[in-house]
Amino acid sequence: MLMNEIIKRIEARPVCGDVCSLRTDDFEFAFASDLMSDVLRLTYEKTMLVTGLCNVQTIRTAEMAEIKLIIICRGKKCDDQMFKIAKECDICLLETNYSVYRVCGELYSYGIKPLY
Repeated sequence: MLMNEIIKRIEARPVCGDVCSLRTDDFEFAFASDLMSDVLRLTYEKTMLVTGLCNVQTIRTAEMAEIKLIIICRGKKCDDQMFKIAKECDICLLETNYSVYRVCGELYSYGIKPLY
């Protein structure tokens, strides 16, 4: 699924506008977690992270796991430090008012596969 389709399906707002608009990745998998130690176990390419955890640690964990798209759920807002680090790491941040559960359901219904 391409970035513009993801944004439309979950009514998301790109936080790193230029980073997100330049992304041409075709994402195939999603992993939902607020527990970043679980995210570090991921070894799949083309994976997005769906989470309600909105802090710098989320960005750093995604960087180590080589995740290029983070969807921040439940209407939480990224701060300037998160934005700066995400931009440096070429990670796209999306914010949505949807719950983690709803985001996962929407993505799954359009063909995004779970990891487990």
